[in-house]
Amino acid sequence: MGQSFSLDSKRKLKSKKSKQRKARRKIVVTGASGNIGSYFARCAPENYELTLIVHTEDGSTRKLEKFGKVVQADLADLEQLTKCFRGCDSVLHLAASAAPDTTWDAVLANNIIGTYNVFVAARAAGCSQVVYASSIHAVSGYPPDVQVKTSDPVNPGDIYGVSKCFGEALARYMATNEGLRSIAIRIGAFQPENAARNPGSIGMLDAWVSQRDLQQLIERALEADDIQFAIVHGLSDNRFKRLDISETRDLLGYNPKDDLTDFNESLKKLDLSKVKQHSAADPGMASGIRKELKQANNTRSNKPKKK
Repeated sequence: MGQSFSLDSKRKLKSKKSKQRKARRKIVVTGASGNIGSYFARCAPENYELTLIVHTEDGSTRKLEKFGKVVQADLADLEQLTKCFRGCDSVLHLAASAAPDTTWDAVLANNIIGTYNVFVAARAAGCSQVVYASSIHAVSGYPPDVQVKTSDPVNPGDIYGVSKCFGEALARYMATNEGLRSIAIRIGAFQPENAARNPGSIGMLDAWVSQRDLQQLIERALEADDIQFAIVHGLSDNRFKRLDISETRDLLGYNPKDDLTDFNESLKKLDLSKVKQHSAADPGMASGIRKELKQANNTRSNKPKKK
């Protein structure tokens, strides 16, 4: 198992989604007007009471009002964030300067200071949990032929990835030393289905996460009441995966539905179902102990029946 532990380290972590509480979950979402935040708001369960934090209010943010309370706030303002978070159960922290070529000044202000303020405000406001949007960029420095596990050391491929490593470290500190439950999700290439159908989508062959799969994963993280800290990987069930999602499945009961190879027309023509497993499970292969099994079956069938 990778980097995760439960509220009680003596208990085993639950592998399935916790039962939904009868009371409504009060969730604060930072970066609510972004691609992930706006989709989450539209599709959130009915028992979620949402506070949607945006940096600036405009026509697009006003469309969010039907899904929850929209609040304009600045990540640089710790006192303002604390007021916004008070009375809420969990904070879904999505706000960031997300471009891989983001420069240091933006990374420092939004991804480091802003993230610090979000965690501290959540703790000060009495929230129970932060679900932090980390990124595949926290480990994108590994060679492309390496499948990264959550237990592998961080290896950022750019300054943006460096900021996500900071967020993961802060999440662990807050969970271990400040009692604030935290789950960091290393999100892959979040794109809608129409983008996956584009011939150029082959560039995210091993990193795509569909909208509905990430939605499911975020909901499962928000409802994982027994997990004190975890880093999990957020990809769809792609035929090839840069990040290992086996622990995400085991820890949260994550069950992704999509695979980029089912959407990309160029990849469909390859018929990847014919790619071999190089095991006895491959078509035309037989068990290496078939003779022994046959002999044992014959011996069993030739035994005289008891009267």
